[in-house]
Amino acid sequence: MSVQTEVAKHDVKNLELADEGKRRTEWSERSMPVLRQIRARFAKERPLEGVKLSACLHVTTETANLMATLRAAGAEIALCASNPLSTQDDVAAHLVRDHGVHVYAIKGEDHETYYGHIAQALAFGPDMTQDDGADLVGALHMIALNRLDDLAPPIRKWVEGLSKQERSALVSAVRGSTEETTTGVIRLKAMAKEGVLQFPIVAVNDSNTKHMFDNRYGTGQSTLDGIVRSTNILLAGSTVVVAGYGWCGRGVASRARGAGAHVIVTEIDPLPALEARMDGFEVRTMADAAPLGDLFVTLTGNIHVIRPEHFSAMKDGAIVCNSGHFNVELDLDGLARIATERRMVRNLVEEFVVKGRRIMVLGEGRLINLAAAEGHPASVMDMSFANQALAAELLAKESATMTKAVHRLPVAVDQEIARLKLQSMGISIDALTPEQVGYLGSWDAGT
Repeated sequence: MSVQTEVAKHDVKNLELADEGKRRTEWSERSMPVLRQIRARFAKERPLEGVKLSACLHVTTETANLMATLRAAGAEIALCASNPLSTQDDVAAHLVRDHGVHVYAIKGEDHETYYGHIAQALAFGPDMTQDDGADLVGALHMIALNRLDDLAPPIRKWVEGLSKQERSALVSAVRGSTEETTTGVIRLKAMAKEGVLQFPIVAVNDSNTKHMFDNRYGTGQSTLDGIVRSTNILLAGSTVVVAGYGWCGRGVASRARGAGAHVIVTEIDPLPALEARMDGFEVRTMADAAPLGDLFVTLTGNIHVIRPEHFSAMKDGAIVCNSGHFNVELDLDGLARIATERRMVRNLVEEFVVKGRRIMVLGEGRLINLAAAEGHPASVMDMSFANQALAAELLAKESATMTKAVHRLPVAVDQEIARLKLQSMGISIDALTPEQVGYLGSWDAGT
């Protein structure tokens, strides 16, 4: 990884943490061979030369390797956190000191600071953005639609200091954006459906080499990692309730079962509910599961999946957490209203007393795998961030001809990332023979 001597404008906890951040980032890089190959090509071709890119991502060692790759491609970068608890402060310092990235992120930052940092990333004046939850793109569209009252106060205050022409120029300068999460893609497709999307979006999350591996294997492992780190509970013999059986829910359910837990899945969609049952899991409503669970994990991307009526039915000592992108899946305001007592009992563990029973909420209801652990392993993020890097290259080259819609990366790119990953693992696969190619392309070959 190349080293820059420039010290960027920033707001991080402590630059003296940079040495540790550098060491940990280099450790992650060892498990990111696909991104490393892309970086080597980018350093030669410089496809992002002159691009100003603002990114709203979890500031982790894996993200640092993505930022180094984009810098090698020639981009100038402003980076803010996509969650108040997901920043690794030593990594933020490393990116500022060693890569000249303008980082605005501090672990545990309050609401005002969090949105103030998003405002700073927007004030960078990007012509491309990268999102993990659509916060940057969402703010840009509120500005474009003059819905300033819908902006968080720190962002609104900054925007109100801009002229009408400056606001218009801020949005029109953006060529396009990438989005990494299921939650963000849902929001962006809704914007496209309403006809308000201002620029093309590449839905990185829709790539098979992202959601089939990052969401399932990455979320599955890192969610349980965060839960165990924050509580030190034994999963074997416990009842784990998994809300949502999408790719993330599949991963958590599978890993929890592998650790010896009995798993109950809750769903609102009959197809994944049926799949969960045929995968061997018990399927119930949340109302039925509430009295049974020892541990509850939400992974739906929706609001108030666990509500006061569910909290009221839980057993003494029940543990509740979220691994969906936003902290809205648990109705924590509702829980606070029905609780008679609340206190912190461990780092990142808050106890609420409801009807004499203790309910433990982990990590303020935020992404537990990042609030209490280190997020996904680098090996799986290698593919996710390969998608991010190649999506940025695609936008740099083709955004002028792309429609204002949500796009997928080409299938050929997805397959190439998978091929490179297999190659790095020392795995070879078969190729079709000419006879097989002809057979698959015909309709009259018979049986």
